[in-house]
Amino acid sequence: MVSEAPPFWWGKADWRAFALWPFAAAYGAVAAKRMRTAPREKIPAPVLCVGNLTVGGSGKTPVAIALARQAAAMGLTPGILSRGHGGSVSGHPHLVDPDHDSARHVGDEPMLLARAAPVAVSADRAAGARALIAQGCDFLIMDDGFQSARIHIDYALIVVDARRGVGNGHVIPAGPMRAGLTEQMRFTDAVLKVGEGDGANRVLRQAARAGRAFFEAHVRAHPPQGIAGARCLAFAGIGDPGKFFDTVAAVGGEVAVARSFGDHHFYSTFDAQDLLDTAEAQGLTIVTTAKDAVRLDHGGEAIAALKRQAKVIEIEAVFDIASAPRAIVSETLEAWRRRRLEK
Repeated sequence: MVSEAPPFWWGKADWRAFALWPFAAAYGAVAAKRMRTAPREKIPAPVLCVGNLTVGGSGKTPVAIALARQAAAMGLTPGILSRGHGGSVSGHPHLVDPDHDSARHVGDEPMLLARAAPVAVSADRAAGARALIAQGCDFLIMDDGFQSARIHIDYALIVVDARRGVGNGHVIPAGPMRAGLTEQMRFTDAVLKVGEGDGANRVLRQAARAGRAFFEAHVRAHPPQGIAGARCLAFAGIGDPGKFFDTVAAVGGEVAVARSFGDHHFYSTFDAQDLLDTAEAQGLTIVTTAKDAVRLDHGGEAIAALKRQAKVIEIEAVFDIASAPRAIVSETLEAWRRRRLEK
């Protein structure tokens, strides 16, 4: 899997995409075959997958949190499956302890997800599912893994960013798609468009042709005091930093300096000191995302100072139709009941 998406993936397809087409065709064929034929273990609990069609951020994390909270409100005990991005968790599944774990150990997204429900980090999703069930969870939300997880999915909700959509529409390495759109739509139950823009229109047309359900949501920002009217140094290491900079402006901050880092970037002492020095020299308020903030825990002196000074904008996913999260959880439960009757 590509660790960082090249910028040309997110524009109109150009000569680079077409030059890489033979490799993309091979990659797409393998991915499609894997989705069709790979064995998927049937877990003794309903499984709702919150996935996406591409590499890079699409807003899955706040959506998974919203659905976990909805499941809890319905009397269920949700648990969240994550592969994590830290790289050091291996072997047996690891249940995230938000008070003692670090993002470097388990990944930044699991640290955020753990605010809403127990999280199991494991490359083996089936093992992670069993660990959560042993903890008393009776409703599993799988963050990502739509194309590759080896467990049966009862309901697959695909999240699409309204601004970036599927980029140039080509498969890796020619574009950000993890497999062909038609092939992926065969395994999709519903599409969720997040945000404003027409980048998702191609996916929505394909979903309509395939008779899939369609939902819409937007991201609501919760800025701390001191951002409105302030000149800001905004920094972010997420899939689409530009989206965060727009959020800062939307809540009243002036983005005087914007610093972009790679998705899931772990900040070095040099990074932290540079940000601190720049903000001090220009009299700027430092602001960042919740995902970046959790990556600043357990660092050195400069990183700790950056953590203290940075104002964090928290976000939540808000469905345009208030009943949509309940409908998604209910459809997952119904699919699970049908699966049990098929035994």
